[in-house]
Amino acid sequence: MSSGDIKVAERILMGELKELQKENWVTAEPRNGNLFIWDVALVVVNPTSMYHGAYLKGELKMPRTYPMSPPEFRFLRPILHPNIYKDGKLCISILHPPGEDELSGEKASERWSPAQRIFTVLISILSLLDDAETSSPANVDAGVMLRNNPDLYKLKVKDCVEQSKQDIPEGFVMPTAEVKPPAKVVEDDDFWHDSDEYSEYGSGEDDEDMEFDTDDDQDDSNDSEDSKN
Repeated sequence: MSSGDIKVAERILMGELKELQKENWVTAEPRNGNLFIWDVALVVVNPTSMYHGAYLKGELKMPRTYPMSPPEFRFLRPILHPNIYKDGKLCISILHPPGEDELSGEKASERWSPAQRIFTVLISILSLLDDAETSSPANVDAGVMLRNNPDLYKLKVKDCVEQSKQDIPEGFVMPTAEVKPPAKVVEDDDFWHDSDEYSEYGSGEDDEDMEFDTDDDQDDSNDSEDSKN
C-alpha cells in the first residue's frame, strides 16, 4: 500500500471523526493521535432500550486499507448479549468483509462496503443491543438465557448497565435525546473514482484545527531538510 493510499484513509477518517464529535450519543478520540485506533463510548439514550443509560466503552480499529476493508470493534467491559463474544467482539454483518457469504447466508448489502461509514457501524451496534439474533449466538449462555428466562436476562443486563456507569468520565453529562437512525446509504460504484467527493471530508482550511503526526509527514520533513543542505 502506498503512502498516498494511507493519506487518503487518514483524510476520510479525520472527516468522519469530526462529524461524530458533533453527536451527543457517542464520544470518539484517536488513541495517542493515531487516526487508525479510536477510543469510543456509546451512550444508550433510547428510553425503550433494555440497555438504556449505559455508557459502553469500546475500541475501534481501522485498517490502512479503509474504507475498502471494514473496521474492527470490541467493547472493553463485558456485556451480556447473544451476539457479543465474551472478549467484547461482536458478531454483526456490517463488520464482515464486502461481498456475499454463501456459508452464512449474508447478502452483500448486509455486509461492509466502501460506501459505509463509522457512524453507520456505531448506529448498527446500538440497534443490535435490542435486536438480538439467538439462532446462532456468539455467546451461547446469553442466547439460552434470553430465550428461556427473559426476566433473568433483563436483570443481568441491568447489572451490566450499572457497571458501565463506572466508566462515565467526571463532569460528563449523560444525554437524554433519542438517537435517530441514519439515512439509508446509497452505494455508487464510481464513488471512489471521483476526486471531488473527497471535499466532503475537508481538503483544505477545515482540517487546520485537527492535525495528526504521521510517519509519512516526518519523512517528508526530513527530505525537505536534506534538499536545503
